Amino acid sequence: MKTIVIGRDFDLPLVGCIHYGVIDRGTNILQVRPTTICPLSCVFCATDAGPKSRSRLTEAIVRLDLMLEWLEWAVKAKGCRQIEVHIDTVGDPLTYPWLPDLVEEASSMREVKVTSIQTHGHLLTERLVDDLEAAGLSRINLSIDALDPELAREISGTPGYSVERVKYMAEVIADSSIDLLIAPVWVPKLNDSEIPRIIEFALEVGAGKRWPPLGVQKYLEHPRGRKPKGVKPMSWQAFYSKLREWERKYGVKLVLRREDFNIHPHPQIVKDLRVGSKIEVELEAPGWLKGEKIGVCKGRAVTVVDAGELPLGARVRARVIWSKHGLAIARPY
Repeated sequence: MKTIVIGRDFDLPLVGCIHYGVIDRGTNILQVRPTTICPLSCVFCATDAGPKSRSRLTEAIVRLDLMLEWLEWAVKAKGCRQIEVHIDTVGDPLTYPWLPDLVEEASSMREVKVTSIQTHGHLLTERLVDDLEAAGLSRINLSIDALDPELAREISGTPGYSVERVKYMAEVIADSSIDLLIAPVWVPKLNDSEIPRIIEFALEVGAGKRWPPLGVQKYLEHPRGRKPKGVKPMSWQAFYSKLREWERKYGVKLVLRREDFNIHPHPQIVKDLRVGSKIEVELEAPGWLKGEKIGVCKGRAVTVVDAGELPLGARVRARVIWSKHGLAIARPY
């Protein structure tokens, strides 16, 4: 699988595609996605990440200077003084070689009050935690999906994954000024008995100094994601009912709301394209998934599907088939 560097191999806008750049979903949070790479191949992965991916065509890394240029633009355009920059990816942010620099520059922006990252922690080191702390990182959302070592390796799809190492790094984070939130994905029939153990671990280690200590995530099926054999998503009703039961048992908040993270609505900076509208795009780069190309239309990126045979540099007419949160997918016609 080829890795492209945006800002070196291809000069692309950093708004419009879901797998890289800046995403604004109409709140005071700006999602920043500087890399698509992941060292793990989790069996439930919604984005089919990691070495075992079957759907990905390319991986992408955004040059730091370009990432910061677009982030600064987005922060200013947002016109909000309570912005959280959340670095989450379709891979793992720890694969980004300039992560501490990105955090430091984002934290220094006057409008940015919180910087956070989402990671499975496989690549965490004490040195990296020190660097992120010095850079001003506010919170690490650390995904631990099982405490049993064998089951943890099975879920991660990675023989070299060590949950004992990740648990140790959780302790390191909890002892730093960075807040720790443990965020397991609850996969029915796979790790049911592990969730209570993870709750107990989060409380023991001292997670949640400023924000809730836990963010249990419900397993969802995604069309191109991985689906563990024999697993079906539970209903939202059953999910929240069990969370409330555990809340009572452990005396900890598990049913989370936007207010717990000071998330509030704020106008979206990139307008959505109208579904069904016809646009002209220039195909500038190979896509993230097979059969896709990245097109550019009026200064924004557009994912063009069914474009595998079309050459780069081609200007094509396409119809928008999906558009939300400033992102767009189009198909040639």
